[in-house]
Amino acid sequence: MPRYEYRCRTCGATFELSRPMAQSADPANCPAGHADTVKLLSAVAVGGTAAPAAGGGGGGGCCGGGCCG
Repeated sequence: MPRYEYRCRTCGATFELSRPMAQSADPANCPAGHADTVKLLSAVAVGGTAAPAAGGGGGGGCCGGGCCG
């Protein structure tokens, strides 16, 4: 289930809620009970490893690839 981050306009608290995507726009009360909150835009971090760049060559960049003289 996705996690959404909210900020309370009354007390300034930032908090997260896990809720279905269909409920992402629904109102959310802050932990202190205030109802004036706003959903924040969050950057998504995805774990894993990147595939090597096409062409291999071991390095990348001019000095890492052996093209500097």
